[in-house]
Amino acid sequence: MGVDPLPGLVIGLADRVVEAEGGGVQRGHNVLERLGAENLAQIERTLNAYQIDCDFERTGDISVATQPWQLDELREIAELGQDVELLDADAMRAEVDSPTYLGGLWKKRSTALLHPAKLAWGLRDACRSLGVRIHEHSPVRALHVDATGAMLVRTPYGSVRAERAALATNAFPTLLRRIRPFVVPVYDYVLLTEPLTQSQLASVGWQRRQGLSDSANQFHYYRLTSDNRILWGGYDAVYHYRSKISPSLEARYETFEKLSRHFFDTFPQLGDVRFTHRWGGVIDTSSRFCAFYGTAHRGRVAYALGFTGLGVAATRFGADVMLDLLSGTPTARTGLRMVHAKPLPFPPEPLRYTGIALTTWSLRRADRNRGRRNLWLRALDAAGLGFTS
Repeated sequence: MGVDPLPGLVIGLADRVVEAEGGGVQRGHNVLERLGAENLAQIERTLNAYQIDCDFERTGDISVATQPWQLDELREIAELGQDVELLDADAMRAEVDSPTYLGGLWKKRSTALLHPAKLAWGLRDACRSLGVRIHEHSPVRALHVDATGAMLVRTPYGSVRAERAALATNAFPTLLRRIRPFVVPVYDYVLLTEPLTQSQLASVGWQRRQGLSDSANQFHYYRLTSDNRILWGGYDAVYHYRSKISPSLEARYETFEKLSRHFFDTFPQLGDVRFTHRWGGVIDTSSRFCAFYGTAHRGRVAYALGFTGLGVAATRFGADVMLDLLSGTPTARTGLRMVHAKPLPFPPEPLRYTGIALTTWSLRRADRNRGRRNLWLRALDAAGLGFTS
């Protein structure tokens, strides 16, 4: 997966959520850009310090344009970015060859790729080496302040008492009921090919192994693994009525077939490649597409939610934000508007399901209509709301 140092934030959203205290949009963006670069560097240092082998590669990533209207958006983003290169069709296809590519925006050093499961296993082992106790399969049922003023975390098997607590529940219902309306769970799906042969890989190019994503509202993300498979996912982000979460929703054959068609449209030269793995999982999203933060119980509890799938680097940043908030000491991170401002909550059902379905339909329609956003999407933009994969 990709590790974008900007903590869960697309640069194009800078004018909405990044503005820093006492400064403007550009200043806020520059602060976040610096913090993001530091965050990525700290991840790399941690991997080296604890010898975590997770296939870490500083390859950069490319946002590709497959429609003319997307080129204009990439040009606008390029004006905000640093260490980026705008690619025309020939230059883009010289990097990765697809007949669908009209151009791209290459962020050369600000993104890395890694294997997230290997990262999680490595971090687990590092924590244990430092004396951290990890309790899996211990669902927390309640969180409250006890008579001593400490936080009491109750599970079916016992309780844990701590001076402070950090909540990182992702898509699953948080113990703080008042913030549940700010997050909805959506399902994302992925295909994985067999390892490419040398001739298959040569037909695509991809010698620099960048992470890739296209620039549509409903977009695909994809990358080469360490053994030269192509991981291909995205496009559909499926919300189920009443925020349903279930293992039965992790396989959606309609989406797998759709992703397969899109893959071969993008790389027709790989028509004989087989998919060996497919899976899906639930992610949390907020109405502004990036994480939000806060505290509860008079500052004894901090939370970070709404990562919208951008969790590899963003969760490390979010952990630092929570530690800052729990310490009570202002920092550059806590001064960001994206930290101290909340997104708008999602409405209750059935308005939630209807609104998300209408938004998804409208985004698909915009992709087919040169990016033109209908009245519904323009109203959501004005309100700071939206929904996309």
